[in-house]
Amino acid sequence: MINQQLNSRVRRNKRALRVRAQLRGNSAKPRLSVFKSNKHISVQLIDDEAGVTLGSVSTQSKELKKSEFGKKNKASAKKLGELIADIAKQKNVKEVLFDRGPFKYHGILAEIADAARNKGLKL
Repeated sequence: MINQQLNSRVRRNKRALRVRAQLRGNSAKPRLSVFKSNKHISVQLIDDEAGVTLGSVSTQSKELKKSEFGKKNKASAKKLGELIADIAKQKNVKEVLFDRGPFKYHGILAEIADAARNKGLKL
């Protein structure tokens, strides 16, 4: 049982590293990183060259925590995509690299990306 859990964790980390090996964000084109837990979603704009986070939004943030967008679902993902696109516009970012990490690009991740695209962010 322990060996099986360890193997799945190792495979997950390998998947994430394989995706991130091709993505390197900078100030003109930062990396849009998405993390999903069992209950929440988190999205960040990361400048890898400077090693800073330009902006982030999560279902646990103040403005979303007490609303209907405070949990992991497609409606929350759409709202997060719109909010991160607004943050990117404030930072004069028009293009980003989408970092899905170890997650497949469907469902919640696709909703985040589509909402960001609809708000004018280029992925």
